[in-house]
Amino acid sequence: MGAAATAAVALSATTAFASSATTFTVSPGGKYAAAAGKTTLKDNKSGSVLVCKSASAKGTLKKGKGLAGKNIGTITSSAFNKCTGPLNLSFKVKQSGTWDLTVTKYNSKTGVTTGFISNTKATLSGTGCSATVTGSTDATYTNKTGVLAVKAVAKSGHLLKISKVNGCAGLINNGDTSNFTGSYKITPKQKIT
Repeated sequence: MGAAATAAVALSATTAFASSATTFTVSPGGKYAAAAGKTTLKDNKSGSVLVCKSASAKGTLKKGKGLAGKNIGTITSSAFNKCTGPLNLSFKVKQSGTWDLTVTKYNSKTGVTTGFISNTKATLSGTGCSATVTGSTDATYTNKTGVLAVKAVAKSGHLLKISKVNGCAGLINNGDTSNFTGSYKITPKQKIT
């Protein structure tokens, strides 16, 4: 096969792949605020759990049609309130950097969009214990309720890992994975399809 023919085949294959790529529609998009009740962060190895009585977040979503799912939105800031860990110790949780929202598929029958939060980094600090949590975690968004539900999905490949542990008496350890769970009500309510 000549070079020109090879190039033509490669180009047509690339074009076909690009045209079949999944795109999404977001309305109204733009800036949003999110509010949650109780959230939990569980060390999957030790079983230790950090519970926050409430949480909030702010960020932006792209808007319009034909949007790529990757990095379709951001979480620019977050707050976790009245957090307690093992032995009822008080903890502070602080976001580092901007977290990214990616959507991967939309189910038209349920109105639920599946995706994940990546570039996640947060520091945990309490009396005699501090650590950093980094990685990614699974999430779904339901159009009807306007709720972004963050919850790990087994074997999804999205993991939060614990590092930079200082103290903590073995309650959490470097290299352990953790699961974050929380349900955030998004305002203004978004429609993602």
